[in-house]
Amino acid sequence: MTHTTIAVLVGSLRTDSVNRKLAEVLRDQAPDGVSIEIIDGLGEVPFYNQDVDTATDIPASAARLREQVASADRVLAVTPEYNGRMPAVLSNAIDWLSRPYGAGALVGKPFGVVGATPTPYGGKWAHAEAVRSAGIAGATVVEDVTVSQSALEVDVLTDPEVQARLARAVEVLVEFDRETAAA
Repeated sequence: MTHTTIAVLVGSLRTDSVNRKLAEVLRDQAPDGVSIEIIDGLGEVPFYNQDVDTATDIPASAARLREQVASADRVLAVTPEYNGRMPAVLSNAIDWLSRPYGAGALVGKPFGVVGATPTPYGGKWAHAEAVRSAGIAGATVVEDVTVSQSALEVDVLTDPEVQARLARAVEVLVEFDRETAAA
């Protein structure tokens, strides 16, 4: 059996974030043969600036982010939506992961996005923005993974239907085969 590692980028820095808790639930309920690793420290990564992204001197937090994502088999963003957009911390992470151009840590990685927001739309605009940005950065977007869940009338952490949709998203991401998708 092949082991699959999924790097998770959480788009909220808040300790008590529902999306962080969703990421933890996914990690704790990962299927056999799957490791879900939440990438901590995104708030420590400076805003992307090509002047500090040099071959000889890259901020340690950015280097660590790149190494963690590069060593993973898949990438999953678990994110809320801020004012109809992807949170800045997630956008910044994708910016760092997109470099060096054409050879960044996201290039060729199957990528999906899930999350919840206390709006009727469940974060769909942020999720679409994350998908677009990651795709431009070179990730292989797995469309059937996107789950945009409203948290208005359901407890997303305990609702069996929501949990099943999130678990299925992880399964689809794990089962995604780049060669089959390209054919």
